[in-house]
Amino acid sequence: MKITQKVESKVKQTLKRIGLSKKEKILVALSGGKDSTTVAYLLKKFGYDIEGIHIDLKLGRYSEKCLKAVVELCSILDIHLHIYDTKKEMGGSMCYIRTGIQSAFKGKGLKNCAICGVMKKWILNREARNLKFDKIATGHNLDDEAQTFLLNIFKGSPKLSANSGPITRNVADKKFVTRIKPLFYILENDIREYTKANELPVVYEKCPCALDSYRINIRKFMNTLPDKNKENIIKNFDKIYDKINKLKDLRIEYCKKCGEPSRGSVCRRCELIGLVK
Repeated sequence: MKITQKVESKVKQTLKRIGLSKKEKILVALSGGKDSTTVAYLLKKFGYDIEGIHIDLKLGRYSEKCLKAVVELCSILDIHLHIYDTKKEMGGSMCYIRTGIQSAFKGKGLKNCAICGVMKKWILNREARNLKFDKIATGHNLDDEAQTFLLNIFKGSPKLSANSGPITRNVADKKFVTRIKPLFYILENDIREYTKANELPVVYEKCPCALDSYRINIRKFMNTLPDKNKENIIKNFDKIYDKINKLKDLRIEYCKKCGEPSRGSVCRRCELIGLVK
């Protein structure tokens, strides 16, 4: 089976499983990388109503290349692009923000990717809600999800996977915008081949700040496994999901600082940026 047919067939099956409607407005989180580029390309090809959002982290030349790739993709697909400028909106580049947080929380072992991930989730949810989108589509692939599942097990917190899946299973709330992952069952290597076969504008290099996360160690281990083993991890996750779901944290509050959904009185983002002393 050719790579294009293989990927597109699997993604169609996933979208059917999600129950995604072509009447819904979908905001695609575009990084400039192969995964999110593939998501936007396929959703547009399949006739869904999409727009893109790019969080410009202001990481020098790397961010410039990512923004250029995203702008080119949106031009090719003829879709509107929203750009969130971290320097304009948050007062500095992600490196500047991250360094300040790590300095203030010295000794807490806060990794680069963990901080950035918290910030981006907060931004995407708020922006999608304010722009009145029905869904947020991200480029998480099978390798990413298998890594997350193993990471949560290794950390002794399998319940952290309770919200995972091709469509997120967060506690329903008016302030949560549902996230979908069309590439949930697609191998990373297949996505790379797909983008090259279809000559899509992609930045293949890794983020220069992704240096020290626990996930990187998990990724290195996963890269030693055959693709079949990675697929089996996700198959087994699906099989035991009902048991994991029973461990889900059902608490939902609104952060007293920013008003966003939180599991406590203050959300993780506001804790990190020092709004709470």
